[in-house]
Amino acid sequence: MTEWWRGGVIYQVYPRSFQDSNGDGIGDLPGIIDRLDHIASLGVDCIWLSPINSSPQADMGYDVSDYMQVDPLFGSLQDFDVLIDRAHALGIKVIMDQVVSHTSDQHPWFRESCFSKDNARADWYVWADANPDGTPPNNWLSVFGGSAWEWHTARKQYYLHNFLTSQPDLNYHNPKVQDAVLDVMRFWLDRGLDGFRLDTVNYYFHDAQLRSNPPLKSLNGKPAVNPYDMQSHQFSKSQPENVAWLKRVRDLLNDYPNATTVGEVGDDERGLELMRQYTSGSDLLHMCYSFDFLGVKFSAAHFRSKIEAFFADNSTGWPCWSFSNHDVIRHMTRWAPHSVSPADLSRQAVALIMTLKGSVGLYQGEELGLQEADILYEELTDPRGIRFWPEDKGRDGCRTPMPWQHAMNHAGFTTGTPWLPVKHAAAALSVETQNADPNSTLQFYREIIAWRKGQPALLTGSIEFFETDEPVLAYRRSAGNKDIICVFNLSAEERVITMAGTAVELEAVSHNAVFEGKALTLGPNGYALVEAPAGEGKVSYRAANPVEVTPS
Repeated sequence: MTEWWRGGVIYQVYPRSFQDSNGDGIGDLPGIIDRLDHIASLGVDCIWLSPINSSPQADMGYDVSDYMQVDPLFGSLQDFDVLIDRAHALGIKVIMDQVVSHTSDQHPWFRESCFSKDNARADWYVWADANPDGTPPNNWLSVFGGSAWEWHTARKQYYLHNFLTSQPDLNYHNPKVQDAVLDVMRFWLDRGLDGFRLDTVNYYFHDAQLRSNPPLKSLNGKPAVNPYDMQSHQFSKSQPENVAWLKRVRDLLNDYPNATTVGEVGDDERGLELMRQYTSGSDLLHMCYSFDFLGVKFSAAHFRSKIEAFFADNSTGWPCWSFSNHDVIRHMTRWAPHSVSPADLSRQAVALIMTLKGSVGLYQGEELGLQEADILYEELTDPRGIRFWPEDKGRDGCRTPMPWQHAMNHAGFTTGTPWLPVKHAAAALSVETQNADPNSTLQFYREIIAWRKGQPALLTGSIEFFETDEPVLAYRRSAGNKDIICVFNLSAEERVITMAGTAVELEAVSHNAVFEGKALTLGPNGYALVEAPAGEGKVSYRAANPVEVTPS
């Protein structure tokens, strides 16, 4: 058994938007198979497939109605088998979303459960009586707005839904539910799948006493667009019973050599703490990610504080860092105020994530430098965006189709009408265009991923930060007798940094960096990556007027 995942690079494919093979405007498994060569050319270790299970698609597949079938929108089980075989032949592993904190209300389990209070699956979901005045049992709120409780007339009870009303939560306090979910996972592992990305991994358990959540002490300056963000979710998620369940998941995965797990931790208050807890030791999840690097914060203090907090006290946990995914505004748009050139920002961002300690998650289109698409209200499909427009435009802007060929209709994604539009700005960054340009963002992604694979210090080595003022982030990655010193200028203005104690020769993947004597000049979003003997080299930078940054 190898730990290929530790320091590995995982490429997220959002199937609806990757490649359509049949002209219905929705990407599918045959389309992914046709584009596997592109993914292989990046040099990544693994593909993460967003949901492909049978679903009414109320939340774009995150509402599963049959865990053991592929939705006809995406193809068939036979297509899935072909995808696994082709990917493995290219040296790429495949993991897929397991959305098992909740199901669709069309799932047979829920249809049986909601029929009566005494059927075989009566307590497979979270049911509760109304208060004497008919109101829900507590104040828990849904991520998508409104109460997290929905009245069901047949049961004459409320059921819990942390997301849409059509996404009832499973009751993990029932061991039979846990057994059934493990059977689902075993089904896919037996077909050759290499593991799972576990959606909302901290939502499995709720407080059995159904205690109400307290208010959040502070919104930290955020506008209260969604009432969900006004509560401290102490009782509706992130419960201590979750740890024992995750041990059962790991016990199953241990029966499949090289299989892995990546847990999504959705908790603004305790994200890093839960990441550490869920991955510490060898009997829990392999990796987790939170939303700490998926927001607007872009400062040396922010990145340093999160890395140091995760690895504090010699934590044995392991993170999988991401800057973009299908749930957030693309980082090329979020962090644009800190740059003057998209090309410089894209190179700096990938160099940063490739040199932080942990595994790496890349989101499709990131390798092209795609920015968030400007989606009109009439083009929306995301229920969150429809509910909270215009203050929260939802997630459609990061989910638009991949642009493959600039001159083709819909950039070669489909011969039909795409489910979300392909905007002109994205089409101009097509794969075809960037393949023809040796200096493109795409070509740089290939170069730096290949370079990283030859650096043991970056895969599993330790990390030590230098004391520098904003906007300079500097750290040392160490393994064996060789270090990699990493220095980043996280601003749109030139900075001069002092490097001493070692002969400095910049690695070819450095960018906007010039070294003369002891002076390292970094242009806008410039960075330097330097190989040095173990323990040698020192980086210092003191700003004339230091930027005040409060770590979050």
